[in-house]
Amino acid sequence: MPTLYVENIPEELYEALRNRARQHRKSMAAEILQLLEENLPTAAEIERRHQFLKKVEQLHATSPKTAEKFPMAEDMVREDRDR
Repeated sequence: MPTLYVENIPEELYEALRNRARQHRKSMAAEILQLLEENLPTAAEIERRHQFLKKVEQLHATSPKTAEKFPMAEDMVREDRDR
């Protein structure tokens, strides 16, 4: 597994990371790795997102099975009261 070294981290950012790692009871390295995994999509994740977007676009492009408009809630309540 590759190793990554980061230098010249601003003090405020370093303290925020340190506090976050303490809150989660993790080492700073483990916390950084989790943050990267949560916020940096891999090529596979990007492909899954593209496939999801294609499915959404296909669903959006299909016409509804009924051409009728749905009744307004007020009209349905009024009709129910008139019975």
